[in-house]
Amino acid sequence: MQRIHANGIDIACHVKAHADTARPWLVFAHSLACDHTMWAPQLAAFADYSLLAYDLRGHGGSSAPEGDYPLELLADDLTALLDARGIGRCHFIGLSLGGMVGQMAALRHPQRFASLTLADTTSRQPQGVQAIWEERLAIARSKGMDGLVGSTIERWFTPAFRASHAAEVARIAALIRSTPVAGYAGCAHAVRQIDLTEQLPRIGCPVLVIVGRDDAATTPAMATDIAQAIPGARLVVLDNAAHLSNLEQAEAFTAALRAFLPSP
Repeated sequence: MQRIHANGIDIACHVKAHADTARPWLVFAHSLACDHTMWAPQLAAFADYSLLAYDLRGHGGSSAPEGDYPLELLADDLTALLDARGIGRCHFIGLSLGGMVGQMAALRHPQRFASLTLADTTSRQPQGVQAIWEERLAIARSKGMDGLVGSTIERWFTPAFRASHAAEVARIAALIRSTPVAGYAGCAHAVRQIDLTEQLPRIGCPVLVIVGRDDAATTPAMATDIAQAIPGARLVVLDNAAHLSNLEQAEAFTAALRAFLPSP
């Protein structure tokens, strides 16, 4: 693990530069209330690339200042991190909040992205979502993140996966529990406010959209909206997967990503 000072904060990241410096960089951004370790299956599978997986502002080993974190700020954290590591262009893979950051960063700095993979994410929020987030934030502030673990795990994994992969579910539950409340609340501001659908046609790089068929948090309909808005985007729907589809269907997720990315 490294901690790199960028955009006014310390950003924790896993970096593995390939010995062949011509290998493309893959950059991974995680879900709200997780950290870079949620990408463990993909980091192992793509060792033939150069890899960077980082903890978003407010998560894991990165700084967690008080206050709201606008999506633009999170996108600028990403590009500042790329600058600090000397990465001119990358293939970006983001899930949920990470996918939202990728959309904003590609709109603000299109030259930095050779491709985008947007997994289990959305480009806008439906009506009524503000009340849901107010309730979640009230629980986090009154009971701590432990008060959100059970309901979050139920949204993130199908019942079958929860029953058959108890150790993996417990690992992710521990990540939720350890997320700083300030970081959760700060990033929740970005999630609540996202409204990018009308801007997505400006994204010109290749885009892969992945979603779990059983994802009730960022639904297949939301993924379809993204794919239809971006010219040439591909959509892959993974069966028997909810929100963290990269874990629940790790082999299928990795295969879809491998088929999309250029050979290293």
